[in-house]
Amino acid sequence: MRMMTNSPVNIYAAVAIFLLLSISHFPGALSQSAKVCESESNSTCINKNKALDLKLISIFSILITSLIGVCLPFFARSVPAFQPEKSHFLIVKSFASGIILSTGFMHVLPDSFDMLSSPCLNDNPWHKFPFTGFVAMISAVFTLMVDSITTSVFTKSGRKDLRADVASAETPDQEMGQVTSHHGHGHGHGHSHGETDKELGTYLQLLRYRVIAIVLELGIVVHSIVIGLSVGATNNTCTIKGLVAALCFHQMFEGMGLGGCILQAEYGWVKKAVMAFFFAVTTPFGVALGMAISKTYKENSPDSLITVGLLNASSAGLLIYMALVDLLAADFMGKKMQRSIKLQLKSYAAVLLGAGGMSVMAKWA
Repeated sequence: MRMMTNSPVNIYAAVAIFLLLSISHFPGALSQSAKVCESESNSTCINKNKALDLKLISIFSILITSLIGVCLPFFARSVPAFQPEKSHFLIVKSFASGIILSTGFMHVLPDSFDMLSSPCLNDNPWHKFPFTGFVAMISAVFTLMVDSITTSVFTKSGRKDLRADVASAETPDQEMGQVTSHHGHGHGHGHSHGETDKELGTYLQLLRYRVIAIVLELGIVVHSIVIGLSVGATNNTCTIKGLVAALCFHQMFEGMGLGGCILQAEYGWVKKAVMAFFFAVTTPFGVALGMAISKTYKENSPDSLITVGLLNASSAGLLIYMALVDLLAADFMGKKMQRSIKLQLKSYAAVLLGAGGMSVMAKWA
């Protein structure tokens, strides 16, 4: 259990290092194209000095809105109506899950399709095989594998730990009392097992929430760095203005979804702060990285299109799986939702509202 709760920092650091290496040293991924499609350098929107100011503004504005979004569920818990066991929390979580689902389908996946079908890439193999769909599918299956195996490993570990705690809690006096009275022994034994099963169920559900929170954040981290990179690398002020405004709303609502998952995982305040920090800084970090490598990074070069396109496809598969399976299906098939058709209808409306709102934002980002 300790290994799992201490792992997010190591995982996020590894992902960040992998992204840096892949973006700067990607070998070309079977592309033999020597051509580089240049962007419209004669556009009236190209202004390096003004773009630099907008990028600096975007770093701080996206950072602030991301922090507000991811931290809002932590403080909303003090409001009785929005505690995790209440119906209002499920409705808000459904809204946020709809946002994450739409992010995968309407933002990340189409970007990957556009990049990997770009005329800047060779026809063979990029235009003769649907790499985006293939990578997204493999990513979803891989996420399922990680989700399943991780849950199994920590479930077995949790059962052993819990049984050991229960066994050590039984004192010699209690055992003597159970032996001297047959009736008392039967009642005590049943009560003990009932309490143990209840504690085990609660503990295993908590483990599921923690696995979900970690895996979901991994997908968001990849997507956030990639989209921040695109903002930092461009000098098109018209593009930056639209992107920054859309990204502020995007990060806030996506942060609400992640914050709700972190809240249900019941981490301590230090781990909550670490996970919130990584979410909040990834997009600004991507912008800063794009600014740093803007002279060598060409967003329309084959290497860049392939690298970012494949990362977007893998991120899309992960986000779509998490939204549908671990967030929406888990809640809608849960006991609380199944007991109330009215609550289900409200939650479906919240899902459609969140997904619809994020779909509209796809026009700008």
